Amino acid sequence: MLKCCILDDEPLAIKLLSGYVAKTPLLELTLATTDPFKALATVQSGEVDLILLDIQMPELTGIQFMKIIENKCGVIITTAYKDYALQGFEFDVIDYLLKPISFEKFHAAIQKATQRLNTQLPPKEYNHYLFVKSEHRLIKVNFDEIFYFESFRDYITIHTTSDKIMTLQSLRSFEETLPSDKFLRIHKSHLIAIDKISAIENNRILINNTFLPIGEVYRDQVFTKLQLKK
Repeated sequence: MLKCCILDDEPLAIKLLSGYVAKTPLLELTLATTDPFKALATVQSGEVDLILLDIQMPELTGIQFMKIIENKCGVIITTAYKDYALQGFEFDVIDYLLKPISFEKFHAAIQKATQRLNTQLPPKEYNHYLFVKSEHRLIKVNFDEIFYFESFRDYITIHTTSDKIMTLQSLRSFEETLPSDKFLRIHKSHLIAIDKISAIENNRILINNTFLPIGEVYRDQVFTKLQLKK
């Protein structure tokens, strides 16, 4: 069974493809969304074997999406435009489906995907970086440059070795995407890089000359993860 994601800016297209996935025993639907950054985080987390990807989207095109994920999963393009076929196959996509998509053509594309992905994809590994949307840019952030994430109202600030990056993504989305052996939630407002801890004092953790509180709800989890005595 392949874990699959649908990314399309048209809700009706998502509904159609979700129905096709539900009819296909070879597929398990992990995510169906119009949000390219949510899909990007899911793919980067290693939770997806195959993405059904639209090309013409307002925030991030399918071509830009494929450049970012760097063959992290298999891709079947689903689009109403023929013009991108050649460019799509330059990214070694599995198939190129023109809308409206019949179930017969969808099923044939999934058969191709199953044959290729079950024989060619290497075991999944985490990336050592993530892409963060900040204003109108996608910024690449290496894991080893991150000190901690801090939430304030609707914003997240990522404190790194060289900068502070602000984004509208949720703290939970980062917690679910990042490898749990490297990052730890210690408070409703803070997610930290474990290897950047300088000291622990009472219910505070020192990182980059800043003391961050350990929330009461997270205290047992923090002490267990760090193998500390309470």
